Amino acid sequence: MSRPFTTRVVMADPVFRFLLSGVLLYTLWYLAYEFVIHPNGMVDRAVIDALVWLAAVLLRLAGYELLPDPDFDTNRYLGIQGGSHLWIGDPCNGVSLFAVFLIFLVAYPGPVKHKFWFGAIGLLSIHLINAIRVAALCVLASINYDYFNFNHDYTFYVVVYGWVFFLWYLWVKRFARTSPSPS
Repeated sequence: MSRPFTTRVVMADPVFRFLLSGVLLYTLWYLAYEFVIHPNGMVDRAVIDALVWLAAVLLRLAGYELLPDPDFDTNRYLGIQGGSHLWIGDPCNGVSLFAVFLIFLVAYPGPVKHKFWFGAIGLLSIHLINAIRVAALCVLASINYDYFNFNHDYTFYVVVYGWVFFLWYLWVKRFARTSPSPS
């Protein structure tokens, strides 16, 4: 006998709850970002500053000499000798990816105490992967700008989003279990 289609029955379905939570959280994020966070610019600017700083550290550790900062906007540009400056735009700073990662984490069932530390480590690792991406793009731009264009548009999307999917997979398989699995 099938159960009647009621709010209680629908909300008891974990897949429906996950999808509904995800859609609602993403909608809230989108509205907050488009109408408050992005127009203000402080969050994007802070993330870009940290991204440029970390990518510069990685490049220096790898032995590259950085181009001097341009006079007109010192915090969005990064480049190495033999190449050109790269401009880091808001869509490339990772903020939206941070949000999508956290939305999944919040919407998917699991212990809240694990969500805090896993979310923090996830955000830091996504930021590091993005800084490695920016540093690699600086190197590619110094070798051949066509390599830069291809890798910026394709390869690094696979790498960065692949990392986020790996984190989600790790969360689902290792930390989100709320009951013991059958043996």
